[in-house]
Amino acid sequence: MDFFALIPSFGGIAWTVLAFVVALSVIVAVHEYGHYIVGRWTGIHAEVFSLGFGPVLFARKDRRGTRWQVAALPFGGYVKFLGDADAASSGADPRLMAQLTADERRRTMAGAPLWARAATVAAGPLFNFALSILVFTGFFLVRGVATDLPVVGATKPLPAAQTLVEGDRILSVEGREVATLTDFSAVIEDIPPAPTVRYTVDRGGVRTMIEGPYPFPAIADAVQPQSAAFDAGMRAGDVVTAVDGRPIHAFAELRAAVGESDGRPVLLTVWRAGEMLEVALVPRRVDLPLPGGGFETRWLIGLTGGLAFVPEARTPGPVEAIVLGAEQTWAIARTSLSGLWHMLTGAISACNLRGPIGIAETSGAAASQGIDSFIWFVAMLSTAVGLLNLFPIPILDGGHLVFHAWEAATGRPPGDRALRVLMAAGLALLGTLMIFALGNDIIFCRH
Repeated sequence: MDFFALIPSFGGIAWTVLAFVVALSVIVAVHEYGHYIVGRWTGIHAEVFSLGFGPVLFARKDRRGTRWQVAALPFGGYVKFLGDADAASSGADPRLMAQLTADERRRTMAGAPLWARAATVAAGPLFNFALSILVFTGFFLVRGVATDLPVVGATKPLPAAQTLVEGDRILSVEGREVATLTDFSAVIEDIPPAPTVRYTVDRGGVRTMIEGPYPFPAIADAVQPQSAAFDAGMRAGDVVTAVDGRPIHAFAELRAAVGESDGRPVLLTVWRAGEMLEVALVPRRVDLPLPGGGFETRWLIGLTGGLAFVPEARTPGPVEAIVLGAEQTWAIARTSLSGLWHMLTGAISACNLRGPIGIAETSGAAASQGIDSFIWFVAMLSTAVGLLNLFPIPILDGGHLVFHAWEAATGRPPGDRALRVLMAAGLALLGTLMIFALGNDIIFCRH
């Protein structure tokens, strides 16, 4: 039994918080471990590795003298290195540093060479990216990647008779020949929606003509967390057969009906495993990233469509899977940066910036859709956390790297007074962003 599938049954804030804490704890642990292990490799001693803040619930000191602890407030973590004045490594403790020998000072963050300090700081975000790449690589290895052949890898339950079978190679649709899956997708655009269409398939070496389902039916391949469809209780595999009583056969018809609603409520007739349901929901304005960059604002309900069958997949090699995982991570980072820029320029809604409550809700929604959905979400969030930490804001890792760059260029670190002012300014900026994002969660952007 899938434990995560039980979450909707129990419901409530507790499970949402649990999913959020689990996701955040994994990401923070990986981030802080990056700081710790690279610091250790470069000769910097970690005194404390803490998962969480506040009162300590559990602690153990290892043979290297590092105290590993779990604290009561599981919303972050830190590594405190020898000689640090605080958990943020904002500076050295001058009194402690004065008591250390030259060899001991080399084991502190402040006394280590510049290259060692920079590598230790950069390791946190890099480990977050590595986690994302590792998870996405695993997904590609397990799920495979679609070939460009129009071959049925698996069928999907549909209200119309599913006459396609696994292994069928589609040769033509409505008399139009297709040699690749790309051809197949292009042909779909020219075929009018209908309950069934004519296929010619190669089935076991025999050329066969059949009546089969419309190639791109109004089926939900996935339901986006925190969407109108998700909140209305729709599930992956649902097939929309009518909108406001008007029968539809293609996902394009559903998309058009939602877009034309202009935000008015719509009533969907849904086929689910042989049962007919009616689902009322209100489309929401969503800023969608475009393949070439930028964003497009549309009315959406949060359903991702798919073909009437699962295309044949192949298992990529390890190197190809890693490359695909890295590309997926980069795509998330690029879209995040583009989204931030478009929010700053006012091109898209500032509601795209979500705070801890919004992230927690999305965590719970992802967990409710299954362990694979939750792990994918953790990988996406890990990319976002790594990217955020690289922003050149004092108190974040990116800010520390800017200080190190200054030291490399001038031969000396920023002065203590300047450092205190910059750290305070960074803390104020970060606090302002968090308050703004929290305001979006609670007041401004509630659906």
